[in-house]
Amino acid sequence: MARTFAIEPGSIGIVVTVAQIGYALGLILIVPLGDLIDPRRLIVGQGVLSAAALTVVGMSPNTIVLLSAMFVVGLLAVVVQVLVAYAAALAAPAERGRVVGVVTSGVVIGILLARLVSGILADLGGWRAVYFTSAGLTAIMAGLLFRALPRQSGKGTASAYPELLRSIITLFRDEPVLLIRGVLALLIFAAVNVLWVPLALPLSAPPFSFSHTAIGMVGLAGVAGALGAGRAGRLADRGFGQRTTGWALGLLLVAWLPLAYLGTSLWAPIVGVIILDFAIQAVHVTSQSMLFAVRPEARSRLVGAYMTFYSIGCGSGAIAATSVYAHAGWIGVCALGAAISGFALVFWAMTRGRVDDGLSRASQKQA
Repeated sequence: MARTFAIEPGSIGIVVTVAQIGYALGLILIVPLGDLIDPRRLIVGQGVLSAAALTVVGMSPNTIVLLSAMFVVGLLAVVVQVLVAYAAALAAPAERGRVVGVVTSGVVIGILLARLVSGILADLGGWRAVYFTSAGLTAIMAGLLFRALPRQSGKGTASAYPELLRSIITLFRDEPVLLIRGVLALLIFAAVNVLWVPLALPLSAPPFSFSHTAIGMVGLAGVAGALGAGRAGRLADRGFGQRTTGWALGLLLVAWLPLAYLGTSLWAPIVGVIILDFAIQAVHVTSQSMLFAVRPEARSRLVGAYMTFYSIGCGSGAIAATSVYAHAGWIGVCALGAAISGFALVFWAMTRGRVDDGLSRASQKQA
């Protein structure tokens, strides 16, 4: 993309940032609709429109069209969060953490596999082929979901939509768990994008000189971490969410040490990728399990508000990582990731008591 549109390598992160801005708006404006209308209609509609937006990205003749279409792709990509909230609503309370863990692990594994598939497609047909293929697969998935998902009656009318959006502010005020776990989401996903966004740059340069396909295969290492993180949901169901979060954030900090050896080794960074992806998903799954336990009737609004922090973290991490890499190289990137991870661990330790109190009050209300 940088070569096609004459964008400097240090600035190419703007493509990800624009998509994340759209994603953030989608989280606030679209995901909460899952508490108001039939989630099946919402999910299928987003799938159809996403396929159209991806097609426009693949056909982009200039930077303006590219960035505009990427914004729409990000706006509609929040369909994933509608699915997560819907799965949580269909699950029994005692199994909610496990179900959220399974769905989230599936999402993450899909993302990691997409790195490999997109690398192969880019090698064979260029970056545009990636988006055309994605558009076709998204349209097929929309059709499958239309047939598979159960129908639900609407829970409100169009006039209730403004009130629905205003209630999100109330959730931030009344539920400290949402704000605190949201800040953690911002930090951990900033850290993960600090790794993934600039990773192709050192891998495509000497001494590795990897192709897009080979770079995608490096991402497969994260599948092991994502599979292991599925157990975090089970631990959350058993009341060990805070302990799991602490251990996971500690591992996130440790992961940057083997990642720093990328200039001289490949195996050590692969270990770091596994550890980092495990840690990120363990915190993420645990956070969602906690949020769904706080306000079962507002799951879509909670996940939309929570994932807004995720989007901000991803976008800021992407633009910061490419800039740091341009000025300080891979070691600078690892130092940035370690600093963010260390701050996340300190923040969790300082706010742990408030989250415990919030979960305890929510449990008493539901009892």
